[in-house]
Amino acid sequence: MKGEVLSYDAHSGGVISAEDGQRYEFRAHEVMERAERLRVGHRVDFVVEDGSAVQVYPMAPPAAASGEKSRIAAALLALFIGGLGIHKFYLGKNTAGVVMLVGTLAGILLLFIPTLVVGLIAFIEAIIYLVKSEEQFQSEYVYGDKAWF
Repeated sequence: MKGEVLSYDAHSGGVISAEDGQRYEFRAHEVMERAERLRVGHRVDFVVEDGSAVQVYPMAPPAAASGEKSRIAAALLALFIGGLGIHKFYLGKNTAGVVMLVGTLAGILLLFIPTLVVGLIAFIEAIIYLVKSEEQFQSEYVYGDKAWF
């Protein structure tokens, strides 16, 4: 049977809305492939046993997440205009982007020390983005909650 993940926690499991209109709970250990990338909105294929979903196979990422971000683009943004936090906004980490932008602007009033610190952080992040594999980058910075380093 096919369905869409409504909620998911990597430790306990989640709920799937199936094509038959029913909702089925599943445990995290029932996810058969790449459980770390399973997110709300994922299409899944599964088997129903005793009113629960078992053998859950992720089929495709959620529509919003299917547009993966380029780690090269993020690294270039961090390297050239990272002080403005543009790479954070590109990755969807808006709070971190605002923090970097405010830090840079506050640096104008505070002898440019915060601006230098934010620039150094952006430079380090550019290097980290380039060193990580594409899969690690997508998992941590695009699908995951990691906003810093």
